[in-house]
Amino acid sequence: MSDVRYPFTAIVGMADLRLGLLLNAVSPAVGGVLVRGEKGTAKSTMVRALAGLLPSIATVDDCRFACDPAGPDPQCPDGAHTGAAASERPAQLVELPVGVSEDRIVGSLDLERALSEGVKAYEPGLLARAHRGVLYIDEVNLLQDHVVDLLLDAAAMGRSYVEREGVSVRHAARFLLVGTMNPEEGELRPQLLDRFGLTVEIAATREPVERAEVVRRRLSYDADPAAFADRFAAEERALADRITAARELLPRVELTDAALRQITAVCAAFEVDGLRADIVMARTAVALAAWAGRTEVLAEDVRKAAELALPHRRRRNPFDAPGLDEEQLDRILEEHAEPEPEEPRQPQEPEEDPDPEGGPEGDGPEGDGPQDGGPDGGGGAPEPSGQDGPDGPPAEVADGPAADDAPAPQPVPLQPPSPARETAPVAAGDPYRTRLFAVDGTGRGAQGRRSPAETDSGHTIRARRPRGRLARLHLSATLRAAAPHQLARGRSSRALVLHKDDFREQVRQGRESNLVLFVVDASGSMAARQRMTAVKGAVLSLLMDAYQRRDKIGMITFRGAGAELALPPTSSVEVGAARLESLPTGGRTPLAAGLLRAHEVLRVERLRDPDRRPLLVVVTDGRATGARDAVAQSHRAAGLLAGQGVASVVLDCESGPVRLGLARTLADRLRGTAVTLDELRADGVASLVRDSRGGNHRGERRPAVSASASSSASVSSRASASRKAA
Repeated sequence: MSDVRYPFTAIVGMADLRLGLLLNAVSPAVGGVLVRGEKGTAKSTMVRALAGLLPSIATVDDCRFACDPAGPDPQCPDGAHTGAAASERPAQLVELPVGVSEDRIVGSLDLERALSEGVKAYEPGLLARAHRGVLYIDEVNLLQDHVVDLLLDAAAMGRSYVEREGVSVRHAARFLLVGTMNPEEGELRPQLLDRFGLTVEIAATREPVERAEVVRRRLSYDADPAAFADRFAAEERALADRITAARELLPRVELTDAALRQITAVCAAFEVDGLRADIVMARTAVALAAWAGRTEVLAEDVRKAAELALPHRRRRNPFDAPGLDEEQLDRILEEHAEPEPEEPRQPQEPEEDPDPEGGPEGDGPEGDGPQDGGPDGGGGAPEPSGQDGPDGPPAEVADGPAADDAPAPQPVPLQPPSPARETAPVAAGDPYRTRLFAVDGTGRGAQGRRSPAETDSGHTIRARRPRGRLARLHLSATLRAAAPHQLARGRSSRALVLHKDDFREQVRQGRESNLVLFVVDASGSMAARQRMTAVKGAVLSLLMDAYQRRDKIGMITFRGAGAELALPPTSSVEVGAARLESLPTGGRTPLAAGLLRAHEVLRVERLRDPDRRPLLVVVTDGRATGARDAVAQSHRAAGLLAGQGVASVVLDCESGPVRLGLARTLADRLRGTAVTLDELRADGVASLVRDSRGGNHRGERRPAVSASASSSASVSSRASASRKAA
């Protein structure tokens, strides 16, 4: 890969992304920009190119925190820098890897010096390196939530606070924050979206001419990066000079009361939460005026600021797409625009009528000419809408069912939909808060909010000898292990004498995310509209729960002749909700095919991500058709999943006064939990426990699912305590 960056001015199209980045370059106080778009749209290329346009910065020599010599940080850990030498260097671009740890971001205790020299020293992290530069987070939606919170807190406050391992440090951390994400791989939570100042939606152009130009420039750059950069050198210098000029103009830009009223009116009308949107819009409008070379904010600046700062703040639930009604925006801006001052009216002398009796231009003493008539000057008033004119009745009346030549409607016999016939999709019911279903035992999957697991964050529960490479040092346990041997090892200074066997690592317990795989019965037995609405509402509620718990989800539907993987495992719950909404019903009930397809999907996912434990959610009434022994086949398929240790929940959709209990029988075969639609709600029955791990099946692997109305406590632990007490 070449060290020569792709020029910013050589990128074709994407005007909104270009503007959003440049506004943050002019005023980092805007709060950064989140770039949302499909893969392959040059998101990363444009961000890296922006760093080359930023003005050089003066820094204090030997300061690890890039302090400005004109105004050094008084709390800088490297000193007050009074009279220190300074030098200039380019603004840095710091890229944050997806798997970054919290220690790497904020810094931590310098363990090497602490253990070898016996001194407490702080080792800066990536936030210190990014100060006065650009912090770029590719695939920000794949970062752990606590890491994103930490980054956005620092970006909002302009300062990093480190309180860990006996170290208390504060240092400046002002940077241009840019995050990119592909919405297909999962969304950020609304409260995290709100922390980004601006957001930009991008997509590849569909114009063949523009696409050809993009390819032509990319091939030219790959062939000779230096020569390609030289072609755009003059444009790059001009753009960099404009950024510098806008920065200098920024403090002189006036935000008038009228513009501020428009900003607050827009935010109030669009019902955004809190006041952060108002502040971001004000800063963005000021930056837009400075970028245009003006010292006053205009209505056009407010409008553009709203387009960049509000769409991602209007999401009310995880399945809402960001957006903004531009017609409503224009109407609000017009209603709250500053009224133009009226010119003083001069008294006018009455004019004499040259022809009071009427003339060739008038219609006599009772008419006023064209003012009273239609556009042709006639005196007759236009006929009211809906009246019969000279050409007969209006079209909507002539073509209606009352017309004489219209054929009489034929009665259509009402027939119930056949189970073998596909029916149109029905809308889902309103989502609600569901019980927490957690996989029993302790896992080691990615951090989330569902099942107990050993995680990188969370509370430390104990120390242990390292398994492989030491990742998280347990300092106090290491010191306790080494202390008894210091005399025997001949310690003669403040530094400890450590051996490899002394090191201990932390064991932290938190919660993990799981792979929640839905197997949904879409056959004719589920086709009753009210019933399917309730079922879709329940699945939508579980999808929202999976979103809140940071799970991956997948969806299998079965009907007719077989099963279909409607949604391969993904982090994008929005796609799952869309597939559920368009799910048709009808046909036979191949329950066994759905379970076997689930077994295959889980087998492949286990190879891809062995640490992520699955949770199978089967949505069915338990019926099985299509073969003579369809029920027996479904039970054998359920036994196959149970033998693999898959934790399962069966959502029993059977309704009516007479119930066969087939779904509960299926749950027994899966060694899982059966829950009715009424029991799914968190505000229903006080608690629901079904522990599949029992002593009656000695030697068998029995998956266990704990269900709770509360997300903070595991019912399985209470059930275990009850069994012990008994």
